[in-house]
Amino acid sequence: MSELKTPHAADDMAKDDDVVSLLMRQHGDIRNLFDEVEAAKGEERRDAFHRLVRLLAVHETAEEEVVHPFARKGFPGGEQVVKDRLAEEKAAKETLSALDEMDTDDPKFMPQLLKLRRDVQEHARAEERYEFTHIRRSTDVTNLAAMAKAIKAAEAMAPTRPHPGVESGAKNMALGPVAALMDRTKDAVRQAMGKG
Repeated sequence: MSELKTPHAADDMAKDDDVVSLLMRQHGDIRNLFDEVEAAKGEERRDAFHRLVRLLAVHETAEEEVVHPFARKGFPGGEQVVKDRLAEEKAAKETLSALDEMDTDDPKFMPQLLKLRRDVQEHARAEERYEFTHIRRSTDVTNLAAMAKAIKAAEAMAPTRPHPGVESGAKNMALGPVAALMDRTKDAVRQAMGKG
């Protein structure tokens, strides 16, 4: 079996000098990983799910640290747009955390995963419509590029492999639950933006 890894927006060798294009590609990567989790079984499903957890955690945390602060101040009505997105993200994080504690073979796993997928897809559509379009209209290429750089730095720094000395994915996830991964991503984004 070939080793699978979390898809990165940078894998297509695009310049990634526009935060909106980068995030839109990540939305596509997330959709593809949901497909992969649904289609897989056993250890392959566990692996695909852990990659999905990582990408969702990195993506949402980077948005909270980079996109939402800009949106709050960057365009009229931005504060309410962010408030609505944060409510959606909170619900999705709760479902994600519950799933993360479940075995992927558990009969309750797939119904919960499908609920998470619906929530994440609705959230992504709302971001694209109410946040991303306004961001692109409200700033210049320099800001779009700076935001993209911060998100790419977070993605690159977030752990993709088990901690050294940890033999199983289950044990590694116990050491790095969703909340801890989000904290590490926040640190990476803040460092990339010169805030940490």
